[in-house]
Amino acid sequence: MQQPPQSLIHFFGLIAWGDFGPLTMYRSARRRVVAYQKAPPDKPPTAWQIAQRERFKDAALTWKTFTPYLKPNWERAAKRLSLKVTGYNLWVYYKLKNAEAYIRTLERQSKLRLLPPTPTPSSSSSSSSG
Repeated sequence: MQQPPQSLIHFFGLIAWGDFGPLTMYRSARRRVVAYQKAPPDKPPTAWQIAQRERFKDAALTWKTFTPYLKPNWERAAKRLSLKVTGYNLWVYYKLKNAEAYIRTLERQSKLRLLPPTPTPSSSSSSSSG
């Protein structure tokens, strides 16, 4: 297969690797862009792969349900703290790693609400007595 014109890639300032549509691309040791047809899978996905895909799907679907107030807070927090990710990437990290302490730290640093307040044991026990 012919390589894509390097001048076009250099023009856009892209350093591309990975799967792009029907192609897989990477840079060789000689700094050339190598592209070839993506190979179809030779066996069905494992149960672990299916579970991981479901976790990513759950994170994406949950992100879509965010209120117009909450979603921009995640984007603002990522920008305000000069993180090299978007608010969506930060959300996916939180969902996949269950990193509440990490996100609470980012909330304090950015002064933005990202997660709902964590219930404290004293408030839940006082409401259940009676």
